[in-house]
Amino acid sequence: MKRKELRVILISLIVSFILTGTKFTAWFLTHSVAILSDALESIINVVAGTFACYSIYLTGKPKDENHPYGHGKVEFFSIGFEGAMIFIAGCLILFKAGQYFFIPATLEHVDKGIWIIAITALCNLFLGLYLLHYGKQTASVTISGNGQHIMTDVYSSGGLVAALLLINFTGWTWIDPLASALLGTLILRQGYLLLRRSISGLMDETDMQVVDNVISILSTHRRPEWIDVHNMRVQQYGNNYHIDCHLTMPYYMELNEGHEELKVIERLVNTEFTSGETEFFIHIDPCIPVCCHYCQLTECPVRKHAFTGIIPWTRENVLPNRKHGG
Repeated sequence: MKRKELRVILISLIVSFILTGTKFTAWFLTHSVAILSDALESIINVVAGTFACYSIYLTGKPKDENHPYGHGKVEFFSIGFEGAMIFIAGCLILFKAGQYFFIPATLEHVDKGIWIIAITALCNLFLGLYLLHYGKQTASVTISGNGQHIMTDVYSSGGLVAALLLINFTGWTWIDPLASALLGTLILRQGYLLLRRSISGLMDETDMQVVDNVISILSTHRRPEWIDVHNMRVQQYGNNYHIDCHLTMPYYMELNEGHEELKVIERLVNTEFTSGETEFFIHIDPCIPVCCHYCQLTECPVRKHAFTGIIPWTRENVLPNRKHGG
């Protein structure tokens, strides 16, 4: 899988390198600061793609004594690096736009610039959609982040083409630095979003969509012996997940029986969870009398209270570190 991911990101890197050279050619022809802004942003595609290649190679390495959870966290460093580079590029673009407001350049061959940028936008559109699709399919943070960056390039290039068309038909050259400033603002926003994603991953911020998926799987296949699930925590390492939780089961259940139930849960989640591979650490809690009213074991030999109804598993009772009846 990692070999294919590496091949995908290499394709992105090669295409980005070619398109960056093409955009700089358009800038040499037109002297447009807006085109220069787009070309500068594309340099980041190349630099970030290079770093992404290394991060995917690193995440493919097996777990070892120094990295018991694997090397997947480097993907968050990758998108953080990409976000920082994008943010710097956005600041530089805004600075250049400000300069050109006061010292405008003479534009040339705008019609040729329009065609060149339009072609690069179309190429990036196909590349970005492919990366987003593959990133979602493989739950790869690096490829998805790279795809989002490429799609930002598509939107900015589309806006640039519209601005160049307007300049070509009206002769209003002041639109050029204005378009550059708008592109810089859009790029700053994308850099911030990638940085935010990187920080949340490195800080192990809970992905509630993943939590909901796991809860849904467990709820659908819920067994009477699984009295409740609580204190669930999810950590992401690249496209791998580490999930730990507490599972309340009958206190009289033998150790080997409890172990078999845990294996059922692990197989179940790894079979039906589509966001990536999961590693489960499950702590077994013994039931207490307060659990009786929602325990579904109909022939429990030690029941203290009558069954009153099932408590549905939701974020509200699965995430806190307490039994549902506690």
